[in-house]
Amino acid sequence: MPRIPFPEFATMNPAQRAVYEAIVSGPRGGLVGPLRAALHNPELADKWQRFGELLRFRTSLTKRHSELAILVTARVWNCSFEWFQHEPHALAAGLPAGIVNALRMEQRPDFDDSADEAIYEFTNQLQRDHSVTDAAHRAVQAVYGVTGVVELTALIGYYALVAMTLNAHAFDLPEGATDPFAGQAGTDAAAIHPSTE
Repeated sequence: MPRIPFPEFATMNPAQRAVYEAIVSGPRGGLVGPLRAALHNPELADKWQRFGELLRFRTSLTKRHSELAILVTARVWNCSFEWFQHEPHALAAGLPAGIVNALRMEQRPDFDDSADEAIYEFTNQLQRDHSVTDAAHRAVQAVYGVTGVVELTALIGYYALVAMTLNAHAFDLPEGATDPFAGQAGTDAAAIHPSTE
């Protein structure tokens, strides 16, 4: 059960309602997740939703690579809600089920695609070590250039914020959903995602 109440449309003030309308009329198509909490401060919610929309839908990263970075982040933070929301998008974007399943099981995936591996290494290292190696940085730049590596870093930070918010306020999974991490101990990402560098 969530630790805080979420604003309901019928009782929203005009500022909250304006942000709500902007969210549901945008590419998300609905209001789920941390924006429900952020609506307690409409200005925060508005800035948050605009930043998130930019990072998710309007960067040079492919959808496959954005969703891979999001899943790595969800697993590092043991955030079931974030994982539940993004696993279908990752699969639909062409991320192989084997990679998705390895991440869920806290195992390093086997990669056939060097670009997928570059995104994984950068995302994993940044959250595990709080930095990345020169090699990991160069690998992402080789795929996306300087702009792409900047965008990827921002995307990781944004979805870490999302995961922290979801975990801190104990968001419930949608009714009838199964916890994707059920039965797995939340172990340290450094132990479960060893670097190849």
